[in-house]
Amino acid sequence: MTKATRGPGQTQSATADLGFDADALRKKYLEERDKRLRPDGIDQYIQPDGEFAHFVDDPYVEPGYTREPLTDEVDVLLIGGGFGGLMAGARLREAGVESIRVIEKGGDFGGTWYWNRYPGVSCDIESYIYMPLLEEMDYRPKEKYSRGPEIFAHAKAIAEKYDLYRDVCFQTEVTEQRWDEERSRWIVSTNRGDAIKARFVCMANGFLQRPKLPGIPGVETFKGHVFHTCRWDYAYTGGDSDGNLVGLQDQRVGIVGTGASAIQSIPHLGKCAQHLYVFQRTPSPIDVRGNGPTDVEWFRSLEPGWQEHRMDNFQYFTAGGSEEEDLVNDAWTDIVHKRMAILRSNKEAGPAARSIDECLETADFIKMEEIRARVDSLIEDPETAEALKPYYRPFCKRPCFHDEYLQTFNRPNVTLVDTHGRGVERVTEKGVIVDGEEYALDCLVYATGFEVWTEYARRSGYETYGRNGLSLSQKWNDGITTFQGMHIHGFPNCFMLSIAQTGVTMNYTYVMNEQSKNLAYIISRALDSDVKTLEVSEEAEAEWVASVIQHASDRNEFLEVCTPGYINNEGSDRKHFRQNGFFVGKPTEFKKILEDWRAEGGMKGLEWEQSR
Repeated sequence: MTKATRGPGQTQSATADLGFDADALRKKYLEERDKRLRPDGIDQYIQPDGEFAHFVDDPYVEPGYTREPLTDEVDVLLIGGGFGGLMAGARLREAGVESIRVIEKGGDFGGTWYWNRYPGVSCDIESYIYMPLLEEMDYRPKEKYSRGPEIFAHAKAIAEKYDLYRDVCFQTEVTEQRWDEERSRWIVSTNRGDAIKARFVCMANGFLQRPKLPGIPGVETFKGHVFHTCRWDYAYTGGDSDGNLVGLQDQRVGIVGTGASAIQSIPHLGKCAQHLYVFQRTPSPIDVRGNGPTDVEWFRSLEPGWQEHRMDNFQYFTAGGSEEEDLVNDAWTDIVHKRMAILRSNKEAGPAARSIDECLETADFIKMEEIRARVDSLIEDPETAEALKPYYRPFCKRPCFHDEYLQTFNRPNVTLVDTHGRGVERVTEKGVIVDGEEYALDCLVYATGFEVWTEYARRSGYETYGRNGLSLSQKWNDGITTFQGMHIHGFPNCFMLSIAQTGVTMNYTYVMNEQSKNLAYIISRALDSDVKTLEVSEEAEAEWVASVIQHASDRNEFLEVCTPGYINNEGSDRKHFRQNGFFVGKPTEFKKILEDWRAEGGMKGLEWEQSR
């Protein structure tokens, strides 16, 4: 949080007319943060392996799948069949690349939208900017905010259109990839016994795909039914992603976690369970969703290039800029409008003008006061309402949007068990203990999210070995180093599609789209020119890392006072946050850097070796 440049009285008087006491809110925010700080930080979570490996079993495929190992060769091997891999494959096909293989651990394409099928699953970014390749696919989303099944179907349709099913390996996990210097090929090993040779590899593993489990004492002892939201067990609950969980009518259900997946699934659990207990450590900010069907006539009126223009427009508003017209105009951009309004009024304040940081903090206070007032307007019980109010600044946690979640706590069969920031005390054979009271349960659901800041090899599930046997984990021991977030010195013919050292965005398919264009441009040129190896120079990589650090928003003070969560690594060590995070330039600067780089045509920063 920004330190005030005025005395407490002055700060209070500057905000008193807005209906709140800024000093009191700062104090409250810090008190709530302190309740939730833990010495174990990110280590409070358990990895889903060993006795917990069943939490990541695939419930959507028939067991017993086998096939013969592959030892052939492909030009491009894409690791991951989510939107990153799909967009890379689509752009490569558009560039004329034929020899493409996708390795995907799930039973189909879709990534996040393959695994997450919990009741109520949907996207919190507008469908017209989130769902990729809408113009290329000639597809009109059904609603402003699409539901999971529609997005999953769209992912499969992309794979069909671009012929990516032709040579895909589903239900297959990479166990290692190693650079063969003599052959100038990557040898990709898998749990199916494969040893595939690839001229180029692209790691599109995704960054919200490895679930984490809470390290609550006794978590392994519960005798009832248990699963994670990203592996929803409809065989037990009945119903589908639309709800109708008829199998829970006589069940006492508990859910741990109150992030996005919990907020979307809890209304359905509340409707169907005999009784639902929601175990809350920290309330999320719940803003208006306001979903609705797509206006067919409006959609037909859109001119070619509309989607990228709309994506850029949203990017401007959510990455620190603004344009004359807000095309998306939703709760995401409302946060920005409040900030801009305060900044405009501050320009007219003369000697009483405040610093930019103070203005932004004031706008954030206004927004969160609205969020808390919305809780009071919808929750009947005052004690429950108070427990559901978030006391921290926007973006300390990812904002959430729902029009039914809060009202669920008015149901007589739904109990909010507020742990006052401490979390669940213990899991027993029969249920969950909070403040010494045991809540007996038949079913326990973990809505505890995914690993974000852990090591890349741990999240992806395999190690990558480059030149001279150097592992990627060793290379990045002191922080991530890339060129444009895609190339890694010492790892030739290897590309990464991820969020590290790429443009800051709230709409991740926006960055994936730009990365996939670069990927296809580089690989198609390399194949056409029969290039043996291409690799970023050590100098170019170092320059990009320095640029990332220079452009990184100095948010450490802000993150320091945020309530613990994945955004600030659970309040623990953030030594490499500036280096491992986004390139924070002007709103669309990262996109322009890539476009200008391609337009220059000289592949600046990359070193090439021709085949003999």
